[in-house]
Amino acid sequence: MPRPYSQDLRERAVALVAAGHSRRSVAHLLDLAESTVINWSKRQDVTGHCAAKRVGGNRRPLLLGERDWLLARVSAAPDLTVRALRTELAERGTDVCVDTVWRFLMAEGLTFKKKPARGRAGPA
Repeated sequence: MPRPYSQDLRERAVALVAAGHSRRSVAHLLDLAESTVINWSKRQDVTGHCAAKRVGGNRRPLLLGERDWLLARVSAAPDLTVRALRTELAERGTDVCVDTVWRFLMAEGLTFKKKPARGRAGPA
């Protein structure tokens, strides 16, 4: 992810707009997109500063509320597919994508690997 523009550049752009220059001329002068200068000016008017918003952060796990049910369901039927779990979650009112279920199961240490002794042909 790219870094945000420097605070100095933001303050210069907002100061030029406050001094009476048009947002379009400020964008051309500082080699910025017009929408960038417009957004910085709006942020200055609304919040009183034009600083960049915080980048990154952790997301709340979507399936944390269903953790106990999911673990019980997988232990009761270990051959369930991730798509089947997703369908059952949707029936319970939690609509998530397959990848979300997969990442939850991986975080819990549950994988769906086939057992190596299950019917594979060995060397002759």
